[in-house]
Amino acid sequence: ASTAITCFTRGLDLRKETEDVLCPANCPLWQFYVFGDGVYASLSSVCGAAIHKGVITNAGGAVRVQTLPGQENYPAVNANGIQSQVLTRWASSFSVTRTKNTALEVVGRSVSTARPSTGKRPKKPLDKKAGNKDCKADIAFLIDGSYNIGQRRFNLQKNFVGKVAVMLGIGTEGPHVGVVQASEHPKIEFYLKNFTAAKEVLFAIKELGFRGGNSNTGKALKHTAQKFFSLENGARKGIPKIIVVFLDGWPSDDIEEAGIVAREFGVNVFIVSVAKPTTEELGMVQDIGFVDKAVCRNNGFFSYQMPTWFGTTKYVKPLVQKLCSHEQMLCSKTCYNSVNIGFLIDGSSSVGDSNFRLVLEFISNVAKAFEISDIGSKIAAVQFTYDQRTEFSFTDYITKEKVLSAIRNIRYMSGGTATGDAISFTTRNVFGPMKDGPNKNFLIVLTDGQSYDDVRGPAAAAQKAGITVFSVGVAWAPLDDLKDMASEPRESHTFFTREFTGLEQMVPDIIRGICKDFLDSKQ
Repeated sequence: ASTAITCFTRGLDLRKETEDVLCPANCPLWQFYVFGDGVYASLSSVCGAAIHKGVITNAGGAVRVQTLPGQENYPAVNANGIQSQVLTRWASSFSVTRTKNTALEVVGRSVSTARPSTGKRPKKPLDKKAGNKDCKADIAFLIDGSYNIGQRRFNLQKNFVGKVAVMLGIGTEGPHVGVVQASEHPKIEFYLKNFTAAKEVLFAIKELGFRGGNSNTGKALKHTAQKFFSLENGARKGIPKIIVVFLDGWPSDDIEEAGIVAREFGVNVFIVSVAKPTTEELGMVQDIGFVDKAVCRNNGFFSYQMPTWFGTTKYVKPLVQKLCSHEQMLCSKTCYNSVNIGFLIDGSSSVGDSNFRLVLEFISNVAKAFEISDIGSKIAAVQFTYDQRTEFSFTDYITKEKVLSAIRNIRYMSGGTATGDAISFTTRNVFGPMKDGPNKNFLIVLTDGQSYDDVRGPAAAAQKAGITVFSVGVAWAPLDDLKDMASEPRESHTFFTREFTGLEQMVPDIIRGICKDFLDSKQ
């Protein structure tokens, strides 16, 4: 028999290789997320893909879904009223075809499977306390408490936020939410840790008082990105951080800088705008493109519009779908939590013991800036003379404390300088195993002298393998070697200091360089 599914069921929600499903009628076309054409990424809506392919119309009907392997470059194609979107890569796909048996028979049967049998409830009961485990998110609702919105619409806004909170399926293992009110000065009304049940959240939202004042949304967004998601306030490691900004009209301050801060902090910003400024009002808006500048990515996914605060119930579910699309949260990954940094350390005899300590201190200070964990950034270190020694690999230590203590315990080797060989060794043995991982790879080469072998070939091979190389030279390191090793643009990837004590000043520039490269690679 066919399984009845909803407008929002995605390919990845189905469990079987081949499954016959039944799409409902009258799904709102604009709510579909479809990626590809003919072969669809599994994060696409099944019914959306079926309409896109022409297997069914918006009247619904039976569809056979076949699971396929993942692929690269799903194209965007407009067909049958649905615009599919581009996706560069996804782990699995599916195709849709008409089912073999006659539609009527299938419809007849599937209706009975969809209706609960009397007495016993089908499906295992949802564990109320745990909440919706498929929707892992830490969400701040940034509500508009300005004179723009006024008391009456403020109450309608509270009702809408309440409905969204309930439909999300808040629970200990599901989404957690908090609320911040934007007005003249932002006020955090409650944090993620305060409530883990929908009932409590609903009550807390009902109790919120209207503050009034200018709609300083930029100020509130920045404050929320910086202060709201700390671990002590209940943010969870490895779970997407989301701010949903509700805006009636337009912000009275600049919102662009706040958007940049939020992205730096790994926060996904959504903007729900209600009652867009009219043509007459546009003259009062500081920056007409304010939505595009504040959202996580200007790709249409992170902005959402409602014409008014009245009759908003139909907008609840599509917004919830978005907030639960874990894999769409493009801003969760930041340079701080999504890089592998390998340090290649010159242990030759010209360095000497006390300078070697300064080198280790430099490495610790760079490593300290990153969020090191099993799902976050990783650090590795190799020391070289004529020979190479892996001090620790990317998978050896997965907490910052352990990495820093491992760096402190590196013993100085003393010997010759074969930097080229050492780069090849590190590319193969340290970065090799990480090749298909999600993190971006960086190699920082520290040397104080001329290499006895060629560095250009090995460095080019490392870059070809997707590793960005920074070269840090001290004392007698020749500038030509340093430039030959560094990634393009070479100027910004080459560092030099006469004295080992000068390494300390370079730390912020190296961290900034890694972050800049990381962001450029994501655009």
